[in-house]
Amino acid sequence: MKTILTVLSVSLLFLSCTVNKEKNFQVTTFEIPDISIRAIEAIDKNTMWFAGTNGQVGFTKTKGLSFEIDTISYDILKPEFRSIAVTDSATFVLSIASPALLYKSTDDGKNWDLVYMEDNPSAFYNAMAISKNGFGVAVGDPIDDCLSVIITENSGDNWKKISCDSLPIVVNGEAGFAASNSNVNIIGDNVWLVSGGTRARVFHSENKGETWRVYNTPIVQGGQMTGIFTSHFYDSQNGIIMGGDWNQKDKNTENKAITSDGGRTWTLTADGEGPSYRSSVRYIPGSKGKELIAVGTPGISYSKDGGMSWKKVSEEPFYTIRFVPDGKSAWLAGSGKIGKLELTDQ
Repeated sequence: MKTILTVLSVSLLFLSCTVNKEKNFQVTTFEIPDISIRAIEAIDKNTMWFAGTNGQVGFTKTKGLSFEIDTISYDILKPEFRSIAVTDSATFVLSIASPALLYKSTDDGKNWDLVYMEDNPSAFYNAMAISKNGFGVAVGDPIDDCLSVIITENSGDNWKKISCDSLPIVVNGEAGFAASNSNVNIIGDNVWLVSGGTRARVFHSENKGETWRVYNTPIVQGGQMTGIFTSHFYDSQNGIIMGGDWNQKDKNTENKAITSDGGRTWTLTADGEGPSYRSSVRYIPGSKGKELIAVGTPGISYSKDGGMSWKKVSEEPFYTIRFVPDGKSAWLAGSGKIGKLELTDQ
């Protein structure tokens, strides 16, 4: 069922505060009723896609002034989508819980084809990404002592699951968080996956998932809701992981770390300083790996030095963020809303 929502309620939050007089931030919020959104893709300043609860998938091509929203059903089930990927020719959405349902549309959501299904009772997929060369990965919670990993090599037309024989063994209580569709990163042949819970680790493949290594991190771990909630790599060497303890969202220790060697080693940064728990972090395109934005229910934070220090620029809660290619704006999403972040130089 396709609906068109014309946004009448638009709140503008002008953030007059600047960060060291270098950036101004402006957030525009569009209310989207009855949906929680943790999966978005930013196409450009006019266009973004999102997927959320109650089987709802939608997009805007009008800078957020209107949204076209479709509802996908599987029998009587309305799946909850927390993963999305958009290629030049198609849009993909992947549900959490069992059955895991991966849909593809080539006509802006007018029709959806089921391209992968997994009915294991333990199936729970957290994140998905497809690169421009057609290689894609989705990752989910463990089944049979390894993370659930499915891959595509033809831009999402077909998917296959990697055998546990080819993946590192996880420990009891180690899994992933479907917090912002950022548990997987792809750059060239490199793939990075992250975990939380009893362990907070980074899984890395240099050959499109054929072989893997797993690396420890200093992110807080050991509890059911501790660990890495989000990750991003600026290039094949430089990356950041963030998270913390969902039950102690004001805790700002052991919740953010950076790497400069492709994920082999990680160093805590701004430990004991802001921000606290965050569910989504992204490098700003074109910033040479120096500028980042992190969002979460405690607000929005900005770093101009690769994550070494941070400034909070908004109290407004969001779950996830994605930048448009030129880095001048980003789309955000949360509970019942889509946001647009504009960045301008002071």
